[in-house]
Amino acid sequence: MADERADVVIAGAGPNGLLLACELALAGVRPVVLDVLPGPSPEPKANGLVGQIIRALDMRGLYRTFTGDEDPPRPAYQGRFAAMTLNFLGVPDNPMYMLPIQQPRLVRLLEKRARDLGVDLRWGHGLSDIRPSTESVGLSVSSPERDYSIDAGFLVGADGGRSLVRKAAGIDFPGSTAPTVSRLAHVHVPGELRRTDGGVDIPGHGTLPFGHTRLDRGGLIFAEFEPGRSLLGTIEFSPPVDEVPMTLTELRESAHRILGVEFPFEEPKDEGPHALRRINGQNTRIAERYRDGRVLLLGDAAHVHSPMGGPGLNLGLQDTINLGWKLAAEINGTAPAGLLDTYQSERYPVGLRVMMHSLAQTALMVSGPEVTALRTLLGELFTSPDVQQRMAGLLAGADVRYDVGDDHRLSGRLVPDLTLDDGRRVAELLHEGRPVLLDLDGGVAAAVRGWEDRVDTVGATIGDGLAVAMLIRPDGYVAWAADTFDPAAEAALRAALERWFGPSRAA
Repeated sequence: MADERADVVIAGAGPNGLLLACELALAGVRPVVLDVLPGPSPEPKANGLVGQIIRALDMRGLYRTFTGDEDPPRPAYQGRFAAMTLNFLGVPDNPMYMLPIQQPRLVRLLEKRARDLGVDLRWGHGLSDIRPSTESVGLSVSSPERDYSIDAGFLVGADGGRSLVRKAAGIDFPGSTAPTVSRLAHVHVPGELRRTDGGVDIPGHGTLPFGHTRLDRGGLIFAEFEPGRSLLGTIEFSPPVDEVPMTLTELRESAHRILGVEFPFEEPKDEGPHALRRINGQNTRIAERYRDGRVLLLGDAAHVHSPMGGPGLNLGLQDTINLGWKLAAEINGTAPAGLLDTYQSERYPVGLRVMMHSLAQTALMVSGPEVTALRTLLGELFTSPDVQQRMAGLLAGADVRYDVGDDHRLSGRLVPDLTLDDGRRVAELLHEGRPVLLDLDGGVAAAVRGWEDRVDTVGATIGDGLAVAMLIRPDGYVAWAADTFDPAAEAALRAALERWFGPSRAA
């Protein structure tokens, strides 16, 4: 007999694991979250969020919590692709958003939300054994106080690229490894060298802009996300080096090889913690499946790729928003057959797409005149409005349309950021993580009889005539929409309600 029973256990209390716990808690499921670390890691990793996840967080009221900004998210009008500048100023309905926030702070904010929602969060508790079966997942847990066992209805592995959960479930992790050596550290750069635009002036070389820069002998990364805490990184296409502790001297020598001159930095002046790491080889891998029975994978446990452009948290947290309501419905007994399998069918193609463009960016950083010529050609293409729109959708994760079984132009897409005539924003209707039928016609609400316990109906008006009604899933994606509400549209609505939220109670 197991010591404990839990509907779901989440292994890993990083951003993805904590957000999933919050999503489940909103739906009335109380997950257990385990993490072998004694507390939130102070290690600097990701430095911001990009793309559609910022709108998704706004739909939970978290954008205001994270930023203190009373206004809705605003699109970003410039981006980077393989250290080349992209201009999104003229992109209609620009889906590209950016939110600078360092991962340690993001984790602390999500930890507070999880605790406020009653999540059982256990720092210093790590999995030591996993025994999946058709009925449950047996878990052995070790902690400083005791060793114990949990019988879990579901196990979600949000435990990183070396995921114990993925390995124990026997899920392959195919992919490739690029022959790179990357180094990153916090450094102190003298004030007289820093520029007001975020770049730095290097004596004997010239200006090194904020972000990634490709040079003939490798790539350089310079960014200052916090005053006085500069991040310097290098990327060299070379064989792996010995696995000895990284030093600032090693970083200095790497920067000199790439620049051809000395990069005049010093040891960081603040107390830290400080980044100081080396990565031999850049892995690009995706799990062959995101679900194996009662075991599911999330975040880096499901996919790893180059961090260039910062797509990792956007991808992982959007996976989380997609999975949370589906897993909660399965646990609560309201899920229609096959709902949980749509986590794989919807999100796996998005993971492949991020792998594609991250590999492309890595290739475009390689030295050589051929790559330089290709970058020149792409730079010309990037001035085309059609290409700019395509690239904004690609980098934001907005160019993949889910197959929701409805062919309306809005269906399968993230709901537009609409403001209703009474001043409410559609994002505000989704704060509780419940599906919403937005009735803009006044005659649609009666069609949801029998689903009132699972779907909130909101009557409103909007001036632009985008549709007469929309059925919006908890993750913000439109499951059904119609321009006129005739008998065929009503039948399609009822089919969508049943497909995503189970049969009518009235039936």
